[in-house]
Amino acid sequence: MSRFRSLWQASVNATKKALTWELEEWVPPVEKCIFKFNSKEDLKTWHLYSDSEYGGLSSASLEIKDGANGSDCTGVFSGNLSTEMSEGSKWNISRSGFCGMRSKKFDGFIDLDGYDSIALRLKGDGRCYISTIYTENWVNSPGQAEDNSWQAFVFAPKGNWYTAKVPLTRYLPTWKGNVIDAEMEMNPGRVVGMSLSVNAQGGGFIGAKSGAGDFRVDIDWIKAVRRP
Repeated sequence: MSRFRSLWQASVNATKKALTWELEEWVPPVEKCIFKFNSKEDLKTWHLYSDSEYGGLSSASLEIKDGANGSDCTGVFSGNLSTEMSEGSKWNISRSGFCGMRSKKFDGFIDLDGYDSIALRLKGDGRCYISTIYTENWVNSPGQAEDNSWQAFVFAPKGNWYTAKVPLTRYLPTWKGNVIDAEMEMNPGRVVGMSLSVNAQGGGFIGAKSGAGDFRVDIDWIKAVRRP
C-alpha cells in the first residue's frame, strides 16, 4: 500500500509541475519592450508625417539626443505646429496643425494578449499627445489595405521624465481621426504598428498646452505592461 501511495504522490507532483510549466509559458512577462529610442538604428523603424502633405505648414523631426552624464541616448520628436495653409494649395482640408511619427509595419504581428496597458517613458512640453495602435483590419473594411486605428490621449508633463500608462481599454476606435460611435473591441493579438502624434487643437487633459507653435517630447521607450 505504501508503494502504491508513493507512486500516486509522484504522479500528482509530476502533474502539478506540468501544469505550472504550462501556466508559466502562457503568462507573458510583466513588461514587453515594443520600441526603444537609444540609437539612430532605432529611428529607422519610424517615419514622419504632417499636414505639409496636404498643403499645411507644420514641420517635424525625429532625432537621437546624447544622454547626460553617460546615460543612454533618447529620441526627440519635435517641430512646429502651424494652422496656416500654403498659398494656392490644391487641398481642401478642414483642419491643419498636426504632426506625427508612425512605425513601419511589423513583419507579421505583435501579440499583446495578456497585457493591459501601454507605457511610454516621456519628457514633454506640457502638451497632450495622441497614442495610436494599429491592428489588422477586420472592423472597418476587412480585406482592405488600411489598418484599424485605436487612439488615446497621453499627457506629457513639462520638465521631468514621466512614465505614462494608458490602459488598452482607453483606446477608442477611430476613422481618419474621428471616433467611431459603435461598440468595438480591439484585438491586441494582431497589432501591426503604432504612432505618436500631436495637433494644435489639443484636448484630452484639462490645462494641457494647446495651439500653434513649437512642440517637443523626449522618448526613451514604449512598452506593453500588465499587472503582476
